[in-house]
Amino acid sequence: MTHWQVRRAFPPRTLHAIEAAIKASELAHVGQIRFAVEGALHSVALWRGQSSRARALEVFSLLRVWDTEQNNGVLIYVLLADRGVEIIADRGIHARVGEPEWRNICRTMEAAFKAGHFEDGAVAGVRATTQCLTTHFPAARECSNELPDRPVLL
Repeated sequence: MTHWQVRRAFPPRTLHAIEAAIKASELAHVGQIRFAVEGALHSVALWRGQSSRARALEVFSLLRVWDTEQNNGVLIYVLLADRGVEIIADRGIHARVGEPEWRNICRTMEAAFKAGHFEDGAVAGVRATTQCLTTHFPAARECSNELPDRPVLL
C-alpha cells in the first residue's frame, strides 16, 4: 500500500469524521482513544514474521498511548494492506474489558473496510469502543484530554 492509497482510503474528510467521533466519545467516559492507520508492514518486519498485533503493540508504545495518568489509553490500529484491525488497551482498561469485546469491534470494522466503507467502518469502531468504555468507565468528572484526537497515518 502506497501513501497515496492510504490517503485515498482515509482522505481529510474521513480523518476529520474520525477525530470528531473521538472528541464526542471522550466526553462520555474516562478513556483516551488514539486511531492509527498504516498502509502495510515494512518488508523487514514481514521477513521477520512480525504480526499486525505485534506492530499494533509497537505503535501503542511509539504513540505513547500507555502514557496516561489513569492507564486508560486505547489504540485502534488499522493495517490497510490486510484490511485488519487491532485494538490495544492499556492495563487499566484491559483488566475490565475482555478480549472478546475488542475482537467483535475489530471484526465489524474489518467487514466494513473489506466492503470499501472506510469512514463508516472507522466511525462505527470508535462508537463501539465508546459504548464499551462508557459501560465500564463512565465519565465521573471532567477529564483532561491527554492524547491527540486526530488520527495518525503512519
